[in-house]
Amino acid sequence: MTIKEAQKQIDHWINTTGVRYFDELTNMTLLTEEVGELARIMARTYGEQSFKDSDQDRDLGDEMADVLWVLICLANQTGVDLTEALKKNMQKKTNRDGRRHLDNDKLR
Repeated sequence: MTIKEAQKQIDHWINTTGVRYFDELTNMTLLTEEVGELARIMARTYGEQSFKDSDQDRDLGDEMADVLWVLICLANQTGVDLTEALKKNMQKKTNRDGRRHLDNDKLR
């Protein structure tokens, strides 16, 4: 599925199954909550924290998909074409950082 297809599918789901979008501020808050859940699983999987019983059945991919879902909702609500935004962002990073990381001795 492309990003554009994901935006369309989520919009369809929201407007049929989900009834309507939550307002933008609510979705921004939900995005923050989902990023926090992802961070908790990352800290326990790759960091030094141990798992709590309530974290044992968490799926890293599912947590990432939750973040992506809410981000796509916000993009749909605000008229952002994520495909185009990502293309522009990649170009910006290439122009700005094209040699910076290659020339960084800390990364070798």
